Amino acid sequence: MTHRILILGGTTEARQLAGNLAARTDISITLSLAGRTENPVAQGVPVRVGGFGGVDGLAAYLRETRTDLLIDATHPYAAQISANAAEAAAHTGVPIIALRRAGWEPAEGDRWTLVDSVAGAVTALGSAPRCVFLALGRQEVAAFEAAPQHHYLIRSVDPVEPKLAVSNATYLLARGPFLEADERGLLESNRIDVVVSKNSGGEATYGKIAAARLLGIEVVMIRRPALPHVPSAETVEALAAVVDHFLEPAAERGV
Repeated sequence: MTHRILILGGTTEARQLAGNLAARTDISITLSLAGRTENPVAQGVPVRVGGFGGVDGLAAYLRETRTDLLIDATHPYAAQISANAAEAAAHTGVPIIALRRAGWEPAEGDRWTLVDSVAGAVTALGSAPRCVFLALGRQEVAAFEAAPQHHYLIRSVDPVEPKLAVSNATYLLARGPFLEADERGLLESNRIDVVVSKNSGGEATYGKIAAARLLGIEVVMIRRPALPHVPSAETVEALAAVVDHFLEPAAERGV
């Protein structure tokens, strides 16, 4: 019997998990990407791109494809997608498990200012002009037009279009992982006063946090949103190890 698994992806861990599970002959993987990244990394498994149309659309897809397990491996800040996944799983009876990497914790020497939203980060920058490194992704940076007095260094995987309506902004296209030594050079060469970041967790983008600590630079850290309570694992290895347990109910559903 071949079990069908749908992975809601967009993260490095999602791609790694798909590769891990694809090696099994008793599992058929589909990896779903939201389509926000113009040129995503090759995933190595069948890929579906685009939204589902909310809870009802995802539930219909799970039924039509006779999915046996739904894995939410989206970004920690993709709260709406995670909420839709949990609700669709509940409606259809399809088991769900989330891959949720642990968040970063402040270490000695860190200068974190914690905020609850991107708008809160804009406010936290203050009124005096500063050199700000925005490491948020292109979807969120438009909010900083409300504080045009700052000079912004904006790093994203895809170009920010349209450009921000501010007088001083530098755009950098790059895809992680980013090494701490390189991040330190970036912060120093651009005379950065403050870093704005999400608490994404993981090692791939932690370099800027470690570099800011060494240089004594403030980090405005946007807290993670609340996510639905579903079974979860913090690592690819831990999740892959329990997949069989979550596939057991498939036989009971007659799938």
